[in-house]
Amino acid sequence: MVFYFTSNVVSPPYSIYMGFDKNENEDLIRWGWPEDVWFHVDKLSSAHVYLRLHPGEMIDDIPQAVIDDCAQLVKANSIQGNKQNNVDVVYTMWANLKKTASMDVGQVGFHKDKEVKKVGVEKRINEIVNRLNKTKTEDKPDFRALREERDRKERESQKKVQQEQKQREKEEEKRKQEQAELRSYNNLMRSENMSSNKDNLGADDDDFM
Repeated sequence: MVFYFTSNVVSPPYSIYMGFDKNENEDLIRWGWPEDVWFHVDKLSSAHVYLRLHPGEMIDDIPQAVIDDCAQLVKANSIQGNKQNNVDVVYTMWANLKKTASMDVGQVGFHKDKEVKKVGVEKRINEIVNRLNKTKTEDKPDFRALREERDRKERESQKKVQQEQKQREKEEEKRKQEQAELRSYNNLMRSENMSSNKDNLGADDDDFM
């Protein structure tokens, strides 16, 4: 089971989702999307919350209001963190999550600690949590199928971009070739004109004599 939320504090809105338990979290760790940002309460047990970035966005592009939404959601879904003030929430790109065979189900580490960001949460803000919960829906998705479909579309998009690039290069090469032929033709015409004028000049002298 996965819970979906919508952060509509900005336009366009952002999609947020969260696994129901550690098994769903394990699937999300394995089959997450490269454009997803993972949120978790630092040093405490909590839900794994994922924010899907818009096309072309990076982690530093996330509006602060959306970060606050994710931080409040992950705090509210932490048994210990929900009861405490002044907790930290860490977040990083999905690709930075590290999973090894020795880790428990749902447990993760990081490939690069320097790519993990942190935001402090002073207290639970019910207004934010309630607003997000009003957008909550549930589903039982096939994580692997969704990821494979996403990757297929990306491959098709990249293939299209490469084809368009090759077409542009082909057209540019044709344009350069046509320009080269035109310059060669113009040079030839100038050489013929010079020769013709010289010949005519000599003919006039003969007639005069």
